[in-house]
Amino acid sequence: MTIYWVEYTPAAARQIRKLNKTIQARLKSKIAMLSENPRPHGSKKLKGFENSYRIRVGDYRVIYL
Repeated sequence: MTIYWVEYTPAAARQIRKLNKTIQARLKSKIAMLSENPRPHGSKKLKGFENSYRIRVGDYRVIYL
């Protein structure tokens, strides 16, 4: 099994800290799962970018490389 590295940009970490604790937990859980499977079901490749994807977590989108 391959494990991938997940790290937050400082701006992303600040934005997450501003959210409700329940939403923070959901986002962090989904983001942590990306270290095991970087292309989960429902992930979308972003048009115009070579290696950028997004996943949806409720009303939020997580954009990652």
